[in-house]
Amino acid sequence: MFFVTYTDEIRKTMIHQIPDISFKNKTPYGDFELIELSELFQRIFDSQNHNPTLAHKIDFFALLLVTNGFGTHTIDLKTHQLKQGSIVKISKGQVHAFQKKPTYKGYLILFTEEFLFRYFSPSSIQLIAHLYNYHIAPAINSDKKLNHVFITQLQEEIRYKTHYAYKNIIASILEIYLLKLERKNPHQHLTPKNTKDYSTFLQFKNLVETKCHQTRNVKDYAKNLQLSTKRLNEVVKKATLNTAKIFIDNYVILEIKREIASTNKSLKEISFAMGFDEVTNFTKFFKKKTGHTPKSFKNSFL
Repeated sequence: MFFVTYTDEIRKTMIHQIPDISFKNKTPYGDFELIELSELFQRIFDSQNHNPTLAHKIDFFALLLVTNGFGTHTIDLKTHQLKQGSIVKISKGQVHAFQKKPTYKGYLILFTEEFLFRYFSPSSIQLIAHLYNYHIAPAINSDKKLNHVFITQLQEEIRYKTHYAYKNIIASILEIYLLKLERKNPHQHLTPKNTKDYSTFLQFKNLVETKCHQTRNVKDYAKNLQLSTKRLNEVVKKATLNTAKIFIDNYVILEIKREIASTNKSLKEISFAMGFDEVTNFTKFFKKKTGHTPKSFKNSFL
């Protein structure tokens, strides 16, 4: 096995982390926000904390709705074209970046995982694939009419934010909107019907995101979840159509690509931070999975 474990202190000194952006909102409801893009662009481009045109990871969920103009938005290294009616879905943990000098108008809806679990029904959370299965759900949809109705309803309700059941109503409007979007999603049938299985998949996914630097061994994750490898594979296949091993490796590749494209660290430093004990093993792994060497992939961004 060519993965080795390093302390967090050592890892932090070896590699620059993509900035983690937390939900910050001074409004009374705190865990949900509707922002007009003109206000957002002014706010974030004046910020000294981070450059939003560079890759940054969010710890909440976001929806970017375009009402006018054209532009682009990058999510996990993929640049998406935007136009009137576009809906960009960004999940917690994804890395994204705004274009320089935005040329479109619209709205950004932000909500936290706490808001999601507190106010959405469990069955809806299972059906809305992009929330936790963003690796198989499309990042972009388009529906001008649906967007108009959604924004109008939100704005109307926000005017009465001190009224009874305010958060519940806001959440219901958002939940219905996301469910309607899901009908456009060809992967909706992949969501596990068994609540226990879906919960197990989310635990596995969270483990991969935090432990992939230490191990890619399916047995390690199965042991942590107190499952057999066979049972873990059954759960993951229901959610992704892939084995647990493929899911782990795909996530590791995504993390490597993020670091190569979004930091100025050397391939050796990235290799070390990702848990490889030899650069040659790192190169072989990356080329086997992508068809390109890490160096050629890095050169494509220079």
